[in-house]
Amino acid sequence: METQERQKTVLLVEDSPSDVYLTSEAIKSSVKDPIIYNARDGEEALDFLYRRGDHEDAPRPDIVILDINLPKKSGFEVLREMNEDPSLEIIPVVILTTSSDQKDIVRSYRLHASSYMTKPVDAERLQDAILSFDQFWFSVVDLPILDK
Repeated sequence: METQERQKTVLLVEDSPSDVYLTSEAIKSSVKDPIIYNARDGEEALDFLYRRGDHEDAPRPDIVILDINLPKKSGFEVLREMNEDPSLEIIPVVILTTSSDQKDIVRSYRLHASSYMTKPVDAERLQDAILSFDQFWFSVVDLPILDK
């Protein structure tokens, strides 16, 4: 039960301000007091995860929501680097992206993504998809408690 009631920390790796807003609002509407951090590109995501630079005091996220189409380093590069590091490979990574290309889906799972969701194009459908995602990842699944 303890894992169900503790505050959840989310790293949202997304460069679109509107998608950051919609995704964050959907998470907040279904998760009790989540802590949501946003990295706007792949390099910033890795800095956050490795606690480098401005992210020296960053907590370990309970889950990473990762777009694959990012500036500087792609989501695939972030996922690959996470999986090469034993301290990061345990963090669940959900791909949330506009691409429905089977090559991207297969590549994500080969890089050990925990799940893959294609973003719906309209805001209402995106919110519904995020709510379904939240119910699964924050109410049904037991997430590992990591070094914060």
